[in-house]
Amino acid sequence: MTTNQTPTATGGRTSGRPSRGRAAAPAIGLVPFVVYMTIFLVVPTVTVVVGAFQGPDGGFSLEKIKALGGETALGALRESLLLSVSSALIGAVAGALLCWAVLASPPASLLRRVTTAVCGVLAQFGGVTLAFAWVATLGFNGLLTGLLADVLGTDPNGASWLYGLPGLVLVYTYFQVPLMVIVFLPALEGVRPQWREAAANLGASTWQYWWQVGFPLLRPAFLGSALLLFANAFAAYATAAALVSQGSPITPLLIRASLTSEVVLGQSDFGYALALQMVLVVSVVMAAYAWLLRRTSRWLQ
Repeated sequence: MTTNQTPTATGGRTSGRPSRGRAAAPAIGLVPFVVYMTIFLVVPTVTVVVGAFQGPDGGFSLEKIKALGGETALGALRESLLLSVSSALIGAVAGALLCWAVLASPPASLLRRVTTAVCGVLAQFGGVTLAFAWVATLGFNGLLTGLLADVLGTDPNGASWLYGLPGLVLVYTYFQVPLMVIVFLPALEGVRPQWREAAANLGASTWQYWWQVGFPLLRPAFLGSALLLFANAFAAYATAAALVSQGSPITPLLIRASLTSEVVLGQSDFGYALALQMVLVVSVVMAAYAWLLRRTSRWLQ
């Protein structure tokens, strides 16, 4: 006679070790996510890495990597970094100030709920729709352009700066500020009032509290949020593609030129090397972001 090894249920709970089926259930639930990550992240990344080091004959080659040192590729990288750093800094500072203003209201107030809800929507408002909104406002024959021409006598045809790097910084800041509010507000909410009370009891002024306690605590969260904004701007494509119709001032648009013309700088499939360059930059930024996030989580818990 054999004995039953299956755990028995007692009072709605199972006793003993869980069965293999129950232990494997969480892993089975991750299968769709693993398949999704494999198809849309792992396979494209491997394809980019292999293509960047592959010559026309299919063998190993460093010609595409060497072409990244050319004037056009370096100029596009420089403009991409300038655009990403500028919009990230403006968005981080403006978003942090907006977070500080929002926290002055009670947690359940209408102002805080409306602000966070609007920021959640505007942070995702990008691409061609956002570009069209700015062109209709400040572009050639835009609404605000016409009003400024009637009131101040400015050029009724608008300015061309909206279709260059200054315009991209302005348009990118539009979705960087709300994104900063979403990612930085939880850290600012985690600053406990007891810390300020303790500093006041020790005789510290408001400035001394923020300079010696508040800012050092929030520095990792602020820098991590700024890095997230940098990666967001560095990888953005659709808004710049809709605004910039001529030339390829930033790396994503240079990759588009490689895909449409197939030959850039005399290098076929040069887009693989440009994409690898972007993958490396974003990987370094996200690694730094993860490190800063771990430092922030120490005192948020």
